Amino acid sequence: MTTRVINLVLDEFYHVYNRGTDKRVIFLDTVDYQRFIELLFLSNSEYSVRVREVKRSKKSIFEFERGKQLVAIGAYCLMPNHFHILLKPLVENGISIFMGKLGTSYSMYFNKRYERTGSLFQGTFKSQHVDSDGYLKYLFSYIHLNPVKLIQGDWKEVGIQNLSQTLQYLQGYSYSSFQDFDGAYRKEEKILNKDAFPEYFPAHVNFKNEIIEWITFNPNERT
Repeated sequence: MTTRVINLVLDEFYHVYNRGTDKRVIFLDTVDYQRFIELLFLSNSEYSVRVREVKRSKKSIFEFERGKQLVAIGAYCLMPNHFHILLKPLVENGISIFMGKLGTSYSMYFNKRYERTGSLFQGTFKSQHVDSDGYLKYLFSYIHLNPVKLIQGDWKEVGIQNLSQTLQYLQGYSYSSFQDFDGAYRKEEKILNKDAFPEYFPAHVNFKNEIIEWITFNPNERT
């Protein structure tokens, strides 16, 4: 993954995303998803850290002392051929350095595992500046609702067919930070730095209600 030349501004919020080259699948199984999630944690460090070295130390990935973080991650979601991350840079060039480490490490892992060569991602990562409080809050729902497309691709056009099933699917989807906002206790929560973001969801029920509101809308009433 190519890093950016243009710096992204300190203490501003950004929605960062990228997909596989030619829209190819970049997560083929649970092992791939888990490696990327581990790298979300380890790449967010002032140090150069390799997964192999951490595992040799017998420490849990998410117990490793990373030192100073490059970015604050507020939410993330991995999909079969792309990913989304909501973050804020904590140091100069923090996003570019973090995304460069993340993309390079995952590409090397993926190419070695599947005996391939060449670029894995579709060029430089894309980013959108979050320029309003309303947009920032919306992104927590938008990012976490991405997996709904895997069970009902047309939900935004026709509405959710089965609310209970959809919520159950989201609550069981472990390749995003949904569970960390929904009250589950898991080690992956250490990827997040919730204190760096506004407290939109002071209790788990607030997050759940927000999600329900978004997936029960009338498609004829929203542009």
